[in-house]
Formats: sequence, structure tokens, C-alpha cells
Amino acid sequence: MAPKAAPNGSAEAPIQVSSIPPVVGINFGNSYASIAVFTKEGLAECIANEDGERQIACAIAFHGEEMYIGNQAKHQLIKNSKNTITGFRNLIGKKFSEIPQSTLNISAPVIQHPDLADEPAYKVEVLQPAPSPLPISHHTSNVNTPAASNINTPRSEPIPATRVLSVSEVTTIFLQSLLQSAEDFLGKKVQGAVITIPTWFDTTQRAALAKAASDAGIPVLQLLEEAGAAAGTTTTPDWSSDADLPQDRTQLIIDVGASSVNLTLLSLRSGLSYVLASSTTPNLGGDLIDDRIIKHFATEFTKKTKVPLTVCPATDAADKRAEAKLRLAIEHTKRTVSASPGAATCSVESLKDGVDFTGSINRLRFDMVARPVYQSIVDAVSALLSGAAVDPHDVNEIVYVGGTASLPGLDEHICLTGGFHEDISTPFARGTVVGGGEGDPTTILARGSAAQAALVSSLGGEDVKELKAAVIGEGDANLVRATTKTVGALFPSSAAEDKELGGVFVPLIQKETALPVRRIIELAVAVPASSKFAFELWEVVEGFRTEKVKPPKLSDDEGDDDDDEEEIEVKHRTLTKGTFLGSVVLDAKLAQKGTTTVQIQAIVDIDGDLEVDTREKGEGGATNTLKVAAP
Repeated sequence: MAPKAAPNGSAEAPIQVSSIPPVVGINFGNSYASIAVFTKEGLAECIANEDGERQIACAIAFHGEEMYIGNQAKHQLIKNSKNTITGFRNLIGKKFSEIPQSTLNISAPVIQHPDLADEPAYKVEVLQPAPSPLPISHHTSNVNTPAASNINTPRSEPIPATRVLSVSEVTTIFLQSLLQSAEDFLGKKVQGAVITIPTWFDTTQRAALAKAASDAGIPVLQLLEEAGAAAGTTTTPDWSSDADLPQDRTQLIIDVGASSVNLTLLSLRSGLSYVLASSTTPNLGGDLIDDRIIKHFATEFTKKTKVPLTVCPATDAADKRAEAKLRLAIEHTKRTVSASPGAATCSVESLKDGVDFTGSINRLRFDMVARPVYQSIVDAVSALLSGAAVDPHDVNEIVYVGGTASLPGLDEHICLTGGFHEDISTPFARGTVVGGGEGDPTTILARGSAAQAALVSSLGGEDVKELKAAVIGEGDANLVRATTKTVGALFPSSAAEDKELGGVFVPLIQKETALPVRRIIELAVAVPASSKFAFELWEVVEGFRTEKVKPPKLSDDEGDDDDDEEEIEVKHRTLTKGTFLGSVVLDAKLAQKGTTTVQIQAIVDIDGDLEVDTREKGEGGATNTLKVAAP
């Protein structure tokens, strides 16, 4: 058994709901955040904040003496962009010198902190409250004073001022608002939270986020990578049973953010997730789709009204304001396109020069405009699978994460052009995306982190200290090894379809299974007249054989058009013998009518050593143990 090391995901475990303290899961994205709680029914549900928002914009805006957080702050981008802060999640824990210049002037300007060396900060204009009125002076003298002298000094107007906020301070303010929303929903103080982080967050960024959360009053149980949060949702029994998914499967997570696409390839084995490969593609994502749709509507506006409008990038102040209005308006347009096959509208009052605009776009036209971005995502997926030496037909399930991933056209394009099997499972194929079902890409991470929070908080006592460290991933506890080939039993057979391997192959332990692992199977085997039966243990190499065939005829039209038909490729799964591990021979003691029931238990320990115990099921049955040391 040849092991290798990689990060291990979370595992689903039974949770005693009654013993769980108030805990939450927070999906902290760069554009949007969401909160989920673990309910009394044992379900992780996404909740809304006080404004009724389940997807809370990661934005903070200052307007005069007021501070806005969430979607209210995002609307300030139109007339108050210089005092609106967005995109701060990706800057947490970074030095000012590490931030690309292209991101420094998005919304509120990012500056070098005046007091902290190489520390990024935001500079905003605010109104500070005026000083308190002067108190009434009580004189003990008998000298008469005018009546006006006994009146408080009138309050002066608020004072304009400049406020400098570090990225950590902005993060703390935003996380405080999420905590308040969770506590308002629960009606009690939150005792723990799991917060999602991108895979590419380094140690410094993780530490900075943990400190900002602590300053916000959040008891952080774990900073969970987004792929682990997704696995926490997709390994639940409800998820698998609805789609009749096997416990052992390969899963591709496609996380489409605003400015990057994160891909993770997981092997799921009986609820345990193991990372096969991951990648991050910057400068690709929802913002590019938004830019193309904004240009589409800007062209339509100019065509209808003869008012010139240049966007992405805008050329003057009026165009910049129009672009900001369109960017907010198409959020509703995208949601409509995602939910309905009909046309979606985009309406903006006074888009430019006092001229109103109302346009529409149907799903087909939307997908045509966004197709170059769709194809770039497919190219990133193909590069990931190629680098991991995984055939697209090996992928059993695709899971989407992020609001942009809710677009049906993206799923259709990936499934048709990515080379996947036609029966691959996706939330769209299962119908769980419509209506905010369990496959809703905007809630998967929050619900997975809430389930993880419930799991971690349910572990207690000294006896489970090591288990808790392994679940959270402290130190090297999350570094595991996995099998590289499938191990199985090869039983003799004379059937023609079994000649390729020389027998019937029964898999025991699938490839890419995290160690240590134990698997048990039961099967009926034929026993010859000698009352002895045997099988061999093999590591096999799995692959695909491609065959070119002509498509089936759709009609009985006359003519020799068959020669002009283009052949299509059909893939067939293949198994090839790899390494011979040993053989097992048993004297069948409980055979009846030429068959007996056999139980085979295969165990691979953390070092890759294999032990196979074989026994007849029943009292007094024959037994055999085979041990194979790791190479």
C-alpha cells in the first residue's frame, strides 16, 4: 500500500442535539456573508439578519454621523463610494506593501496606516458629534445677571473629521454585526462559532482573522476551510439519500466568488473527505459576468436613448455613477435569471442625464453574454483534473458554492463541455437549487460550518482531547495518508465477461481512502466439490478506454449519409491488475448446496500495512488471516 499525505476534511458524526450550546456557523466571504444555526431538530439552517437578509453584503459605509452595514452600506456605493468599504476580507492579515495597486482605490481608498508600519487602512470622512453644551454657571454673588446667562450654551453642529480604520478594525465591526444578528435570532448569547476561510489563507491571515473575531466578542471554535464546510453539508445522510448517491464517491466543489474561482476535488469515503487536489484562479468570477451584463445594458441604453454611456471602466463621474447603479440593479436581474427561465428586467431610475432605463434579458441571451466566463471556469476545472490525473468520468458529483454558481447556464455549460458523465449529480439535476433547497449554493458553507460548530462543541472532557484536536486540525493532526490504488478480492470465474482480469473482482478498499480504514463486506461464494475455495488479493489500476462510434440513426432516411456522420467518443471503465498482494484459501465447513457466506474484513493502518481477515459466517466457520506490509 503506497500512502501519501494531504489535508483531511471533516467527518459527519452523530450529534446529541440536547447537549449542544448555542453555536453558529459563519460563512465569511469577500463579497457576502451568511449565518447558520443548529436547530433543535438537528438541522443547520441559514438565518436572516434584522433587515431580512440571508446573504449579507460585506460592506460598511459612513454617511455623516451614521454607519451602515450590509446591503444598506452597498447602496452607498452610488453617491458615497469614497466612504464605503468593501473587499476587506481578502486584505485581513496582509501588509500594505503586499496589496496590488489595482485594488487600492476600489470604494474607500486603502492607505498606509499613519501610525502602524506597513499596515493597510481605510480613510473615510465622517461627522463627529458636537461637544456637549457648557453647564449652567451658578453664581453665589448677589450681583444680578441677565436671564440668558442661566441657559445652556446651544449645541453646535457636528464637526467634519477624517477617520482611519485598519482592516482588522473594519473586520471586527462587521463580525460584531453578524454576532448581534445571531444572538437576536437565538435569544441568548452565542457560546461558539466556526468561521469559514479560503484555502489560500496563510498562518498570518488566519491569526489576524481569529484576533478580529475575538475582538468582536465571538468565541471562535475553529477556522474551517471552505471545502471542509461544503463537505460538512454534503456528507449528511439527507444529502446523499435524496440523490441516491453512494457513500464512496468523488466530488468536485466549484466555488465561484466575485473575483476568484476556488476548485476542490474530494474523495468521499463513508463520510470522510480527503482532498485530492485544489486550485485558485484569481481575476475570474462573478465580477467578470457582471461587467459583461453591465456593458450589454449600457449598449442597450445608448441605443434606446442616444445618450452615450461608457462603463467597465467608466470614463467620467456621470458614467461611474451610472455603472454603480447598474451594478446594484443587475443583482436582482441575476436572481431572476437563476430562478425563472423567462425574461428578467433591469430597471434604473435616472441612469444618466435624468433618463430612466428599463431593459430585459432572457436566460438564453444572458448565457450567451456570459459564455466566455463560463468557458474560463471550465478551463480551470479541466486544468485541475488534468493536474490530479483524474478523468472527468471519475467525478460522481459537482457541488456549487457562491451566488454566481446559482446560474443554471453555468451548470449546463460545465456539464456539456467539461467531459463529465451524462449522469453526473449536480444540485440542478436534483432540483434542490430552486426555492433555496439544500443544494442552494449560497447557504452550503454556512450550514456546513454550523454543523461543524455543533460537532466540535459536543466534544468535551480529557478523553476526547486528541479527537477534538484532530477534528479542528490543530498542529499536524489534519495531515493524513491515503491509499493510491483500489484493493480487492479476485475470485475465479470462467465467464467470458470476466476474462479481462481472469475472474470476478470485488473491491474492498477504494483508492484515495484516508488512513486508517476498515471495510467489511459479506458475499456468497461458490464452493467446489473439494470443499475448498480461494481468492487472490490485488491492487488494481483503474482507467478508461475510449471508443469511437457512430451515433444511432434518428430516422430511416434513404441515402448514404452514414459516411458523413461524425463519430462520437464513448468511454468504458477498465481495471488492470497492478500488484499481487497474496492469496487466501479456506476449507468451507458450513457450505450448503455448493455455496457458503463469507465475511471479509480489510484493515489498513496509518502506516499502510494491510490485514485481511476472512471467515465463514456462522458458528464454527473457517477463518484465515493475511497480512501484507506496506512497501
